[in-house]
Amino acid sequence: MPLELKSPDFSSGESIPKQLTCDGADISPALAWNDPPGGTQSFALIADDPDAPVGTWVHWVLFDLPANARALPQNVPKQEQLADGSRQGRNDFRKIGYGGPCPPPGKPHRYFFKLYALDMKLNLKPGATKKDVERAMQGHILAQGEWMGRYAR
Repeated sequence: MPLELKSPDFSSGESIPKQLTCDGADISPALAWNDPPGGTQSFALIADDPDAPVGTWVHWVLFDLPANARALPQNVPKQEQLADGSRQGRNDFRKIGYGGPCPPPGKPHRYFFKLYALDMKLNLKPGATKKDVERAMQGHILAQGEWMGRYAR
């Protein structure tokens, strides 16, 4: 059963609004999803850009979201731990939390927001990288979903 991830801020495959990028307020998009499979203990979210000139560029790493979460508000605070216990990792801008699209001039890049329902909490330290989270998730993914937006400068 896939997770159905969506954002009220932009349609899947369409342009990401400027306010969600480095050219605007650089705030994270609102996201929402359906009920996960039974046994879900937490969620993890990874947002990245596979079209970056240096290879896949990581924009957001968020993990240990509570199992009862069904949405993230717009503009999630850029802090290591959130009020609900969720933890944020380090993105490729070397910062904690969300770093919006900021591609070089040229053709649009694709930005994938990938949500994972997990059968455990990862219990990694805040600041963990995408590689750390992917390694910890191995064998624990119950379902996943994604939402993709585009952005060009």
